[in-house]
Amino acid sequence: MADRVSSDAIARNVEAVFANIRRAAQRAGRPAGSIQLVAVTKSVPVERIRLAIEAGVRILGENRLQEALPKLTAVGPRDDLAWHFIGRLQRRKVKSIVGRFQMIHSLDSVELGAEIDRRAGDAGLCQPVLLEVNIGGEPSKAGFLPSAVPEALTALDAMPNLSVRGLMAIPPPTAEPERSRPHFRRLNELARSLAGLGLRRVRMEHLSMGMSQDYEVAVEEGATMVRIGTAIFGARPTPVTRDE
Repeated sequence: MADRVSSDAIARNVEAVFANIRRAAQRAGRPAGSIQLVAVTKSVPVERIRLAIEAGVRILGENRLQEALPKLTAVGPRDDLAWHFIGRLQRRKVKSIVGRFQMIHSLDSVELGAEIDRRAGDAGLCQPVLLEVNIGGEPSKAGFLPSAVPEALTALDAMPNLSVRGLMAIPPPTAEPERSRPHFRRLNELARSLAGLGLRRVRMEHLSMGMSQDYEVAVEEGATMVRIGTAIFGARPTPVTRDE
């Protein structure tokens, strides 16, 4: 674990991330309170998660069900905490996800939406989700192409136990944050364009975009949720794919 930050540095990192979010929001003329920090806890042990919570983190993001479940149990139910599922979701695991996570960031097909709707209906609840957009048109990535989003939302809007609250995207990888800006801007523009569809249940409240290397640019371009892992907990011992 030598590549991870020391325990006493987690609070400083959380404070620094919040400060950077505030400054980026100020530059964009936005209220800092309109941006939510999702601390990505992939490969992070429970004791470090607790330190982040003590430092002010209130949303925790996991992308693997088998890793997330023992963490949810260890942290325990708290009214002031929310868990978000940010990883690719297989339909066979939907039953275990629905109701346990306050938000699913990775709805990447209408078929997956139908399964979430069915399972949420069985549980007697309405599951909030974000539609994943393949904003860079990368063949290796999941998600809807921007041109396919209106038709997908029309189909999802008919599902009574599913609540689409916005969009999520991961731009093509780059070492230069500014190169992500056009993709963030395009996602924001896409969300704005969807307001005219006249859908009943779909709301474009959230844009989940921005990771450790580019979250300040994402905030400047309209992000309401940023997914931060490395900048809080340090580098992971395994390759990072769907979080930061």
